[in-house]
Amino acid sequence: MGGHRNAQPTGPATQRSPVPCQAPPLGSWSRPGGSGEEGTGREPLPSSRSVSSPLACLAGTPLARGTERPPLHAALLPQAAPVEVVGRPEAGPAMATPSAAFEALMNGVTSWDVPEDAIPCELLLIGEASFPVMVNDMGQVLIAGSSYGRGRLVVVSHEDYLVEAQLTSFLLNAVGWLCSSPGAPVGVHPSLAPLAKILEGAGVEAKVEPEVKESLGVYCIDAYNETMTEKLVTFMKRGGGLLVGGQAWDWANQGDDERVLFTFPGNLVTSVAGVYFTDNKGDTSFFKVSKKMPKIPVLVSCEDDLSEDRDELLHGISELDISNSDCFPSQLLVHGALAFPLGLDSYHGCVIAAARYGRGRVVVTGHKVLFTVGKLGPFLLNAVRWLDGGRRGKIVVQTELRTLSGLLAVGGIDTSIEPNLTSDASVYCFEPVSDVGVKELQEFVAEGGGLFVGAQAWWWAFKNPGVSPLARFPGNLLLNPFGISITSQSLNPGPFRTPKAGIRTYHFRSTLAEFQVIMGRKRGNVEKGWLAKLGPDGAAFLQIPAEDVPAYMSVHRLLRKLLSRYRLPVATRENPVINDCCRGAMLSLATGLAHSGSDLSLLVPEIEDMYSSPYLRPSESPITVEVNCNNPGTRYCWMSTGLYIPGRQIIEVSLPEAAASADLKVQIGCHTDDLTRASKLFRGPLVINRCCLDKPTKSITCLWGGLLYIIVPQSSKLGTVPVTVKGAVHAPYYKLGETSQEEWKRRVQENPGPWGELATDNIILTVPAASLRALENPEPLLRLWDEVMQAVARLGAEPFPLRLPQRIVADVQISVGWMHAGYPIMCHLESVQELINEKLIRTKGLWGPVHELGRNQQRQEWEFPPHTTEATCNLWCVYVHETVLGIPRGRANIALWPPVREKRVRIYLGKGPNVKNWNAWTALETYLQLQEAFGWEPFIRLFTEYRNQTNLPTDNVDKMNLWVKMFSHQVQKNLAPFFEAWAWPIQKEVATSLAYLPEWKENIMKLYLLTQM
Repeated sequence: MGGHRNAQPTGPATQRSPVPCQAPPLGSWSRPGGSGEEGTGREPLPSSRSVSSPLACLAGTPLARGTERPPLHAALLPQAAPVEVVGRPEAGPAMATPSAAFEALMNGVTSWDVPEDAIPCELLLIGEASFPVMVNDMGQVLIAGSSYGRGRLVVVSHEDYLVEAQLTSFLLNAVGWLCSSPGAPVGVHPSLAPLAKILEGAGVEAKVEPEVKESLGVYCIDAYNETMTEKLVTFMKRGGGLLVGGQAWDWANQGDDERVLFTFPGNLVTSVAGVYFTDNKGDTSFFKVSKKMPKIPVLVSCEDDLSEDRDELLHGISELDISNSDCFPSQLLVHGALAFPLGLDSYHGCVIAAARYGRGRVVVTGHKVLFTVGKLGPFLLNAVRWLDGGRRGKIVVQTELRTLSGLLAVGGIDTSIEPNLTSDASVYCFEPVSDVGVKELQEFVAEGGGLFVGAQAWWWAFKNPGVSPLARFPGNLLLNPFGISITSQSLNPGPFRTPKAGIRTYHFRSTLAEFQVIMGRKRGNVEKGWLAKLGPDGAAFLQIPAEDVPAYMSVHRLLRKLLSRYRLPVATRENPVINDCCRGAMLSLATGLAHSGSDLSLLVPEIEDMYSSPYLRPSESPITVEVNCNNPGTRYCWMSTGLYIPGRQIIEVSLPEAAASADLKVQIGCHTDDLTRASKLFRGPLVINRCCLDKPTKSITCLWGGLLYIIVPQSSKLGTVPVTVKGAVHAPYYKLGETSQEEWKRRVQENPGPWGELATDNIILTVPAASLRALENPEPLLRLWDEVMQAVARLGAEPFPLRLPQRIVADVQISVGWMHAGYPIMCHLESVQELINEKLIRTKGLWGPVHELGRNQQRQEWEFPPHTTEATCNLWCVYVHETVLGIPRGRANIALWPPVREKRVRIYLGKGPNVKNWNAWTALETYLQLQEAFGWEPFIRLFTEYRNQTNLPTDNVDKMNLWVKMFSHQVQKNLAPFFEAWAWPIQKEVATSLAYLPEWKENIMKLYLLTQM
């Protein structure tokens, strides 16, 4: 098939003129063949460098990127975690950055004097290697570069550009950059024969070659050849350079196949390097000659090309039901231009997604357990068939996922169980547990393979605080270039809806493009919930290492532009920000951009809210504090520094060389709750930042400011570490047994930090500094708190003092409930007096905080969710109020007033006792009856026994029967009849095994049953 010219040019006709000797000013526009209009106050492009030969001007290309239930606070981990840039596998010699490649390709190019009647097509760039070279004033990419394997690629959007003498300067740069073997000849396909003469005229050895040969350094060909696809890919992969020209809109008009992205001959070659010809016509009115690499557009319309794939994957499927899978999958971030969601919850959270990449295909699930869910069988079959693409090839299943092999066999698909990918595989199903083989797997997909991936990242994120899973999780090292990433956010198991034909579905990239339009026009709407999703998705996307990756940097540049143009809203209780609107999205996007490394001091105005104040000015000299970096616990912990970081302040943290290799992290802010699903925002949805202290000196910022912490890993024995901080202020801080009353008064008066802390070895309270100023002497209060914590530890059979202190943090808005458990326990500002007013505590009690401390004491071994989730924690409330505060249970909470308790039991029995109705206060009554009969000691001994046992059951029925046996042994009474009265599912063998014990004659449930008639 030959090339195509359009007889009627779309742009205005202009007279050609010689290439100007001086470049147009940076940022000016030029018509085809023209020199552009004069700009003012802008730096011109550098003058052309003198080189002995075009082939001597070699730069580089970007390297290809390489290489149950979530814990309570894992779901609260901030999405705006810092980016840890990771290395990329070697992609061949002499490779450099896209910026350097762009400079080499544009060296001496001062205008784009393209043929007026050659109407190009728009190019689509995906992945991490591709970069734009020529972009028109509509933002369409018309020339692009990339790399693949050890080779390089330049794509121009019309073949006539390759035979245009006026573009000689660029063409010489292109073949020079493409050739990684100095002196190797350039081969030109006969369809581009005039190009050989242009190159020869410039002193480049070029000859017409009908076939690509290994001896060539560069091969130039149009995009319509259908016979050399595999040879061209192999040539590039082994180190050759390809210069490809063509356009696809006319080709699409002449054929019946509308799937240009996946059937156009040129795309079968260039797509392996992330460059696609589209059927969109390119505008030729103006072209920008920029000093810096231009941006890649956020969105290139290609949705129609993916609808057939979605329909094939979801054929016969109305929902994806994982409600009985007993797993909490990770939420997927779908950000690639050729990626699309397949299963969504009511908040547009994605559990399964798919993507095209190169000539191959990818399907990702948010947990490997989804490979074993029987209800997903039809989808799993559809997915494997789609991934195979009709080849009927070998389906390889990773050894650890052999259950999937059985499900596929039921549907007639034979599989081969292997430990790794095999060379003859068509589809590979696996869980990425390490970054080994990333480059191999990416090339497997690019060249036509199908990849079926299942993994969750929330546990990895929990074990690696301060490290972004978008940047470092092994699965994402593989998947990020495909446009699908696995986040640390977990999704509740349940039915997930599937996208319906003809109905728009949320997608990060398309929503971001609409957001840009709305911000520019100050009007317009998107679908309900999309902007609320855009903010956290954008913050997550910004965690992907973006340095020298144009596909990611273009989004950074767009967001910086938007933030510099529009004022960031301030969310307060008095003036909340609606989350599902542009202002709500701006809060998340600004946070993510700041934490990705962008300096927003000039872009974002000063913020005054609960978390930062414009009146705070950091100390002019560095502040050094001694931080205890011993951690005898089994999880990481925060160590307070007594310092506060003003909002937008970039700080520098320094520590000794030895400590830089001890896996320490630094965290700004203590308000860890993620509010991205709140309808209204009283503060930013994510207001903390963490990063690794893996160097003796590290810089970090937080848009919102906050108290400064050092995060110490479990089992650390580092001792006291001096930490020096530039850019901080002191905050009020009191430590029981260390801070004198006089020192406290001085700190409250002189330390300007807006938040402060009261600490013992067992509990740390974080509240606004304004609430601390009336507290003249914290010692009596904290001694009372230590008594409370000792009681909490005693009932839970924990050693005291605690190995690590619990934390309670007050916040203007939290993610769920009036308070919630976790590390830290979170409460509203209204609860501050309940925490710090000793008189109030002794008279009114401390039910809410102790309830959450009890929640942190709960253990899955003796918990029976959902029945006891809000029940057994209240044992600690009763115990603390009666043994420490002297407040009887009936006065501590009205729900425990004796008449209320009796009525509750009779209602339960009156309906017919059923464990389905045995929840919360009703469930607590069971335990209180035991406690009132036998005291607290059996509970303490029982909790101790549970701590010392292993291989305990995990399902509720077995766990409940074990509790009955163990408690009966503790009190030497047969308690089976008692629990049967409460409708516990007592197994016959358990009842029989306890029959030898004495009857519990005082069983109060007998009286209830006798008087219930």
